[in-house]
Amino acid sequence: MSLVSAFVPIWILTAVGYAACRWGLLGEAAASVLGRFVFHLAMPAALFLALSRMPLSGFAGRSLLAFAVSTVAVVGFGWAGASRLFGRGPGERPIWGMAAGYVNSANLGIPIATQVLGDVSFLAVVVLLQVLVVAPVILVALDRRSDPAGRIRVRRIASLPVRNPVILASLLGVACSAAGLRLPSAAAAPLTLLAGAAVPAALVALGASLHRTAPSRAEPAEPAGAAELTAVSALKLVAQPVIAYAAGLALHLSAPQLLAVVVCAGLPTAQNTFIFAQEYGVGEAVANRAVVVTTTLSLATLAVAATLLG
Repeated sequence: MSLVSAFVPIWILTAVGYAACRWGLLGEAAASVLGRFVFHLAMPAALFLALSRMPLSGFAGRSLLAFAVSTVAVVGFGWAGASRLFGRGPGERPIWGMAAGYVNSANLGIPIATQVLGDVSFLAVVVLLQVLVVAPVILVALDRRSDPAGRIRVRRIASLPVRNPVILASLLGVACSAAGLRLPSAAAAPLTLLAGAAVPAALVALGASLHRTAPSRAEPAEPAGAAELTAVSALKLVAQPVIAYAAGLALHLSAPQLLAVVVCAGLPTAQNTFIFAQEYGVGEAVANRAVVVTTTLSLATLAVAATLLG
């Protein structure tokens, strides 16, 4: 029941967003407005606070390498497979890869790590890897799509941290942590309130997007089919933890380290995937359904991992 309790709030808030949109309580633009609020305000506040308070000394080690191997393998395969297997365009491939390998390390990862692992120390390292390495790669690829010729413009890429609130907030948070700076309470209090809205607003936006039938500004006419959802779920919930387990064995991790790596790799797709897809107007059909399906099914993966390795 402890694992189930970590999932219940996510399911409920997603259902609330769907019901509110179905009953016309939030208006037709609810998903878009909420998504932009999360991307531009709430998520940057949450990332800044989390990273500014997080020690950077643990950002190394064999456990992180094992997790990174699983992430690179699954994201890379999803990125390439989205085109070859399902005919998805260049803009959708990064979202597809993110849906396959970017784990929900925040609102779901924290209670899961607490209940299964007993602490969140390794999860903090996973957060750093995803925010400082994986997310910028995804965002650079999505930003590149804005060029009609698909060119990589060095000046535009170099300015991405300034133009993208997620990357900017992450870099500022890391800088504050490295310098040992702490915000005064007058500044920390409103940021804390804003950060607290990130998760519930993202989940309500996710639920609202599931009810929306009209395609977004760049969404293809073809929605995510059963084959795609099966493929992305298999990559996220089976392939990633299995690869993490194999990499952990190859790196001779201890039993507790191996459990932490596999459990974190088995977490479902992060709702940030949908927020990024919505912000850039591409891949929403895959992103929103991948989050819902993997969140629903990941309970089985985590239960098996905890039973076999715990």
